[in-house]
Amino acid sequence: MSGAFQVGGDAYDEFMGRYSTRLAPLFADFAGVRPGARVLDVGAGTGALTAALLARDATVVAADPSPEFAAVLRERFPEIEVHEAPAESLPVGAGEFDLALAQLVVAFMSDAPAAVAEMARVSRRVAVCMWGVAEVDMFAAIDRTAEAIGASRATEPRRYRTPQEIHDLLAPQGEVESAELDVTAGYREFDEFWQAMDHGVGPAGQWLASLDSERRDQAYEELFRQLGSPPGPFELKARAFAAAVTPG
Repeated sequence: MSGAFQVGGDAYDEFMGRYSTRLAPLFADFAGVRPGARVLDVGAGTGALTAALLARDATVVAADPSPEFAAVLRERFPEIEVHEAPAESLPVGAGEFDLALAQLVVAFMSDAPAAVAEMARVSRRVAVCMWGVAEVDMFAAIDRTAEAIGASRATEPRRYRTPQEIHDLLAPQGEVESAELDVTAGYREFDEFWQAMDHGVGPAGQWLASLDSERRDQAYEELFRQLGSPPGPFELKARAFAAAVTPG
């Protein structure tokens, strides 16, 4: 997984956590998580989905390749088993879980098809979801800003960001069910948004960190404009594409 996520839990939560915590219950609903289900949270990050699964009285095991995120998971959820491991090589037995879920990580996996095959090996049902790009107000505004100031984001991974790509990723495992999951997150002011982005989290945060001081100033002004020059509190929408399969 990308080094863009070798960051502390608080930094991630301030940037993307306000979206992922709202997404997690919707994703768990879509996946069909029931009380008592044994669930593997793959690429668990700082635990947004983990918390939603535990709230449903599921038995949860979490895996994440980031040492920083694995440490956060162990601190926040001392009652669960946490593996510091990539999705492509899960240290658990075949058929051990009812469900294996991956929220917002397939685009950053080294080998997503291999990871999905691993998830199918260890569970009876696999579900994944990933943000779109144009369908996420924040990402779309950052893209427009980068274009306007001539600071390319061409190196950002854009795999598995469309319904078709997500469907095709799971299709080798069986008949695919799909859904669109929409959330809204709020900010007190533009500077809160900027400071969250300035933590260097994910490809967007790394893009900002790569800019020199002049380009940063340009990015600040242009992104403020792209978001509608909000004078105070504002909200942004985000859509994730989800797919699930019960391997036959």
